[in-house]
Amino acid sequence: MKAGWALMGVALALSACGGRVALKPETGKSLPPKPETASAVPTPDQLLVPDIQSRPKRSDEQLKRSEERQNDKFDLPPSL
Repeated sequence: MKAGWALMGVALALSACGGRVALKPETGKSLPPKPETASAVPTPDQLLVPDIQSRPKRSDEQLKRSEERQNDKFDLPPSL
């Protein structure tokens, strides 16, 4: 019974760690400077969202049907 209460207390304490508050720079520090092409300084939340260049969408074609592999004369077994 005590172990159950202890587990419940630990779970409750850990659930409080996930609270989201607005991000702010540490005291005495500032946000990164405004990018040259940006019209305004990005907020901390905007800085956390990756742009399309850092996470591009998949553009290559998926294999839709199985196909026989062509003979590859360079695919040799390992030599000892």
